[in-house]
Amino acid sequence: MGSRPVRELITNSLREDPELAEEVYNEAVLCLVRGESEVTKILLRDLIHATVGFEAMAVALEKSPKSLYRMLSNNGNPRLDNLSAILYQLACLVKPGVVR
Repeated sequence: MGSRPVRELITNSLREDPELAEEVYNEAVLCLVRGESEVTKILLRDLIHATVGFEAMAVALEKSPKSLYRMLSNNGNPRLDNLSAILYQLACLVKPGVVR
């Protein structure tokens, strides 16, 4: 089993289970606070893929999709303001009664 079927399984699970998506979001925030940037980027990539996709997220952030891909790549080093903006956009999707 290659990485593509695993990616599809993760994406489909997050799309079908809003509670799981919220838990993954919460874990991404905790990982960021704990300084686990690599795990944070993986979780954010998974959530973006499962929710709006990279193209729409890039538009919401007023960034190019290529820039968004780069900042969340294994070698990416996103600034805190970019991570905050991504987390805010995702919170609006996975925690809709909480974020305004």
